[in-house]
Amino acid sequence: MNRTDEWGFATSDPQTAADDRRHPPDAAPASPPTAARPPAPRAAYEPQHIARAALTRILEPGDEIAGRWLREMGPVALWHMLSDEDAAPPKGASPAKIAGLRLRAARARPAADLAAVTTLGGRFICPGDDEWPGQLNDLGDARPVGLWVRGTANLRLWALRSVAVVGARACTEYGAHLAATLSAGLAERGWAVVSGAAYGVDGAAHRGALAADGPTIAVLASGVDYAYPRGHTELIGRISEQGLVVAELPPGDHPTRTRFVQRNRVIAALTRGTVVVEAELRSGSLVTARRALALGRFTMGLPGPVTSGLSAGVHQLLRGEAAVVTDADEVIELVGSIGDLAPERPGSTRIRDLLDPVATRVLEALPARGSTDTTHLAQEAGTPRDVTQGKLFELQSLGFVQRCGDRWELARRAEATDGSRRGGT
Repeated sequence: MNRTDEWGFATSDPQTAADDRRHPPDAAPASPPTAARPPAPRAAYEPQHIARAALTRILEPGDEIAGRWLREMGPVALWHMLSDEDAAPPKGASPAKIAGLRLRAARARPAADLAAVTTLGGRFICPGDDEWPGQLNDLGDARPVGLWVRGTANLRLWALRSVAVVGARACTEYGAHLAATLSAGLAERGWAVVSGAAYGVDGAAHRGALAADGPTIAVLASGVDYAYPRGHTELIGRISEQGLVVAELPPGDHPTRTRFVQRNRVIAALTRGTVVVEAELRSGSLVTARRALALGRFTMGLPGPVTSGLSAGVHQLLRGEAAVVTDADEVIELVGSIGDLAPERPGSTRIRDLLDPVATRVLEALPARGSTDTTHLAQEAGTPRDVTQGKLFELQSLGFVQRCGDRWELARRAEATDGSRRGGT
C-alpha cells in the first residue's frame, strides 16, 4: 500500500513489495546454496533482512549498478546469485565485478553480524520497516541496502525533524563556536543535529547538541562499533547513549576514502536541510551540500571572514542557491513548518529616531558649533518661524538643544538621555 509520512515522503517500498511477492513471510528462511552456509538467523529477522544484512558486507555503499540489481532481483535472489558460483549473473554485468563480489559473498555471515549489533544494543533496519526513513528512497538505486543503528530512539521520527551541520575538519575557533551554538539552539528547539562525527565542525556540532540534552545522529563511514576517528571514541559512545549512531557498513567494517564520500549522501538525504560551517573550496562538506541541493533539500551556509580560506567554499555556495543563516531560528524558518519564523531583529531605537519630520529638520538646521537665532533656523529648515519656535521648545524639553538668550545651540550631551553609557560615567 502506498503511504506518506508527515514529511510527505513516500513510505511504500517497491523493492520490499517485490521481495514479499517472491518470498512470503511464512516461507522457510533462505540461505545461499553453498557448502559454507551462514549460521541460523535470529527469529526476529525475516529472510529479506538477513539477505540485506549479508549484502551490506558484499556491496559498497552507493553502488548504483548493484542497487539496480537489488531493485530488479530482490535481496534474497541477489544474495543467492552472488553466493553461487554457478548462478547466471545479471545481464551485462562485468565478470570482474561479479568475481569480486562473490569473493566477498563467501565471507558474509549475516547472522553473526546481526548478533553482534544486538549485543551492542542496536538493530538492523531495512526499506519498508516502520523505522526506515522514507526520504532515503530519494537516492534511487544509490539508497542504502539497509542501516545498522545503535541507540534507543526511532530513526525515522528523529529524521523527520533533522538538520545536517557539517564543515571543515581543521576548523577555526570561530567555526567550532558557531557549530556548537547553532547545534545547541537546534537541539533546544527539538531538532535532531546530524553530522559525521569527524574532527572539527562535526564534533563541535554533536557536542553542542549533547550539551543541550538534545537529539543528535552520527552517520559513520564504518561499522557502528568501529569508532573513527579514534580520538572521538568517547564522543561516539556518548552519542550512542543519548542519540543515534548509524552506518551502512556491518559491525567491524572500516572506513575508506570513498566510503566517506558515500556517507555524505546519506547525511544529505536523511535531513531536511544542510548547514555548512566553514569549508574550503575542495571540501567533503561541499559534496554533502551539493547532494542536498540535488535532492531538493534546503542548503544553507554560515558566512565567515572573506579573508579566510576556510570560508571560501561556504561563500561560493552562498553565491549560488544556498541561503545565508546566522543562528538556529533562521535555519528553522527555512526547514520548519509554516509559522516557524525567525524573530525580527530591529536595530536599537534612539530618541532621535522618534522625532517627527519637522522637528528633525529644525534639529539638523542647527550648526554643529556655535548658536543661531530662530529666524535663521526657520529659513534653513524651510518652516514658518512660529512652527520653528514651537519645535525648538520641544527639542529643548527632550534635551537636544539649549537656549542662550534669544539664540539656540545643540546640547552637547543630548544623546546621554538615551540611556547609553559613555566613558567616565
